[in-house]
Amino acid sequence: MIFDVPTLERVSVDELEALGIGAGILGTGGGGHPRVGKLRIQTLLEDEAYPDSVEVIQPNDLESGATVASVGGMGAPTIGVEKLPNGGEELRALEAIEQFSGREVEALIPGEIGGVNSIVPLCVAAMTDLPVLDADGMGRAFPELQMDTFFIYGHPVNYAAISDEHGNVISYQDIDTAKRLEKFARSAAVDMGGRAGYAFPLMDGDFVTKYSIQRTLSLINTLGQNVLEAQSSGRDPVEVICNVVGGQHLFTGKIVDVLRRNEAGFARGTVELAGLDDDATLTIEFQNEFLVARKTDDEVLVSVPDLICLVDKNTGKPITTDALRYGQRVTVLGVPAPELLTTGAALDVVGPEPFGYNIEYSPLSKK
Repeated sequence: MIFDVPTLERVSVDELEALGIGAGILGTGGGGHPRVGKLRIQTLLEDEAYPDSVEVIQPNDLESGATVASVGGMGAPTIGVEKLPNGGEELRALEAIEQFSGREVEALIPGEIGGVNSIVPLCVAAMTDLPVLDADGMGRAFPELQMDTFFIYGHPVNYAAISDEHGNVISYQDIDTAKRLEKFARSAAVDMGGRAGYAFPLMDGDFVTKYSIQRTLSLINTLGQNVLEAQSSGRDPVEVICNVVGGQHLFTGKIVDVLRRNEAGFARGTVELAGLDDDATLTIEFQNEFLVARKTDDEVLVSVPDLICLVDKNTGKPITTDALRYGQRVTVLGVPAPELLTTGAALDVVGPEPFGYNIEYSPLSKK
């Protein structure tokens, strides 16, 4: 899938507000809070020691053998807001896999296009003078490391590293499955205080071009710009969001209950919404990200891998799982998943069943 939006070629301070809004919407409640990412990259771009913009390139601009790595953060979103990074975690993880492998990374790519993890590669790029690919491995955010298109479509877990704010680094090599890497790294991240920066795997240009979800940085920039323009012009931002991403309006209501807990390195729970003008209810379950939305009669309205996005009813700004509060007026949107997430191979990893739901995935676009 290649999104038909204007191409983003560089990221400067001027794009940060739009990027944060777009990343928060496609983050489906997770991927880290976009405000944290925005402040991190803004600090770097305004520092004279670093460049004032970051280059964004397309995957097909890469040489076939170019070395690409994904960088980002892992942990529960609630902890990521309260326990801020020192800014060097992902860079140390990247340097660890370069040293371990003897290879020099030539470009960075977000593992997911949600929340802070859309922005973190830009931070590392500013510190290393590397370009960032206009692509990612999810087209949204997911809670576990194996849930990206790189691992879904067979890339080996060759090199990986995680780091905490104290400078501790754990490196992994040749783990047999991405699911096992998730288990190892998640346990270590919990021991590191619930949040860590990561870098993995090392991929070549050909693989990334074939199996990444492309133009997603351009997409979140366009999405955020359109929301900002709608706010200033008096247009309906919810309608604008749906037009940009091909989404559907599912529900508008008030949050009447939130159950949220930190468990095994994730934020898990449910949020219940009540209709503003009727007795309808909607219950959404989440594990860092929103996974399943059920109507009053327990009918599944939408499920992973399709996107469930919560935005403020009036402004269109995203609402993350850590920010859910009683009384908020929100609109729930459904967005069809990218094609790479709807194949049989992908559904075995990111469909409802891997998350423990005994339901069959019904693509939103066909409802």
